[in-house]
Amino acid sequence: MAYQNLLIDLKARVLYITINRESKLNALNKVTLAELHAAIVEAFANERVGGIIITGAGSKAFVAGADIAEFINLDINSARELSHEAHTKVFDLIENGNKPVIAAVNGFALGGGLELAMACHIRIASDNVKMGLPEVTLGLIPGYGGTQRLTRLIGRGKALEMIMTADMITAAEAHQLGLINHIVSQDDLLTKAEEILQKILSRAPLAIAAAITAVNASSRDGVNGFEIETDEFSKCFGTEDFKEGVAAFLEKRKADFKGK
Repeated sequence: MAYQNLLIDLKARVLYITINRESKLNALNKVTLAELHAAIVEAFANERVGGIIITGAGSKAFVAGADIAEFINLDINSARELSHEAHTKVFDLIENGNKPVIAAVNGFALGGGLELAMACHIRIASDNVKMGLPEVTLGLIPGYGGTQRLTRLIGRGKALEMIMTADMITAAEAHQLGLINHIVSQDDLLTKAEEILQKILSRAPLAIAAAITAVNASSRDGVNGFEIETDEFSKCFGTEDFKEGVAAFLEKRKADFKGK
């Protein structure tokens, strides 16, 4: 599929998705969101893809937010529809996917950009990163999952402070809060993301998918995460990967997982 605002590259089972609107600081407009949905759905279904790295074009921004020009003519109902579609078709899709997704965050990650990074399973940031949710300066609040995911990641008090002040934080502050996993130089950003993802891809893919499901259950209202963990744990025993993993362990060799 040809994309207008995304660059797609598949290498060594890793699908690289680069948001390519550098002149707009990679802002998320409707076209970009629709293309992200299509690219991610295709990647999750493609057996050649083991995991995804999402990044932004250029050195200035991962994603500097939503495309505010598209907000001007929205009313209450159309804004609700926009938020709902973005949640279900992009942000929740990434978070609940069956394959690992890493955000390689360079430069500004603001508003929808930070929300996109938080939907990913792991976040690697360059040392020039600035993160924030500035929506209240526009008379809005985060609408793509920011109020919920930020609270889960850094706690209620700090999340409210970031959202209500609209202040940006540095990579060092984000790392201290647990918002990002690693800080590296810009030159090492993709290398670090690749290193982590390749290590994940050496593990059993069905177990990785089960781990994502079980961990996500911890933050779902009305769901007993311990029961989900038990279900996912027990289902692993019915896989060929489990048999191969145990055999490789007993035979003191590297496992050759097939995702079956």
